Amino acid sequence: MYSSSRTFTSLFAAIGLSLTALPAAHALDIKLGNVLAASHSWNKAAEGFAAEVKDKTAGRINFILFPSGQLGNEKTMVEGMQIGSQGAAIIGTGSLQPVDARFGVVELPYTWNSAAQAYKAYDGELGAALEKIADSKNLVLLSWWENGYRHITNNRGPINTLADLKSLKTRVTPDKMRLDAFTLLGAHPAPLAFGELYSALQQKVFDAQENPLSIIYTSSFFEVQKYLSLTGHVWSPASLVLSKSTWNRISPDDRKVVKAAADHWRNEQRRMITEGDKQYLAQLKDKGMQINEVDKTPFAAAVAPVWKSYEVTFGPELMGLVKKYQEAK
Repeated sequence: MYSSSRTFTSLFAAIGLSLTALPAAHALDIKLGNVLAASHSWNKAAEGFAAEVKDKTAGRINFILFPSGQLGNEKTMVEGMQIGSQGAAIIGTGSLQPVDARFGVVELPYTWNSAAQAYKAYDGELGAALEKIADSKNLVLLSWWENGYRHITNNRGPINTLADLKSLKTRVTPDKMRLDAFTLLGAHPAPLAFGELYSALQQKVFDAQENPLSIIYTSSFFEVQKYLSLTGHVWSPASLVLSKSTWNRISPDDRKVVKAAADHWRNEQRRMITEGDKQYLAQLKDKGMQINEVDKTPFAAAVAPVWKSYEVTFGPELMGLVKKYQEAK
């Protein structure tokens, strides 16, 4: 009897040891997509974010990365998150406009004098107001990342004055305000999905496009564009977004971990953009692009009517918050 009891005790001890040796099962696998190259800071920061969350939740939450548009364009991913067929994405916040037109406030031209000024707005009351809108649309906007200042590249010549943009066929993001702004600048703008842009430039369907330096470099636009003009016409935030249905499957304690990691890697991604821009300029020059600075004053004056025409769309609350942070010292 003693022998049998000891045998069972040893058996249960062995089973216990073997169970503790097993890796923690993933309670929740979450697909996290973005449309940019794997080498872009969005994806590099996402790698750190996913690793931190997995480590600090002991494998309960596992973000699986899909860069380079593997899960579709931004419109497709946003729709997927709304209906719960996709768990998460990093997107340019302007791509939330089809969900609610008020998200277009992030694309107002010549809003911020510096990235630091924009950070205060989006980490503050302006960001909170937009997060509330996202929540009402079945989306959880976890943290505000960065896309940086947008600049114009083209194959016709340097953009120094408004006259240099006249009738320049320019690909812009598919939103009405960007179309309106570039029309006011004198260009000939048209929308196109980002995934189709390189080939469209290569085939000379467009003369020009506008994007941040990081995207211009990591997407190899220097292969199909000659001139880079530092117009800085828009500073664009990006958002780390979760489907609300996915968020609701995460325990309260693990949500705290995910949120803290999102903010940590927000700061790291912003640092990557800031440090990377100087490097990208040098690298783009080495790749043969001709780069010129631009006096932004006449450009800002030309697109000023956009602000007036969209006041009704964005509403007094959001416009008031933009102006509050814009005027802050």
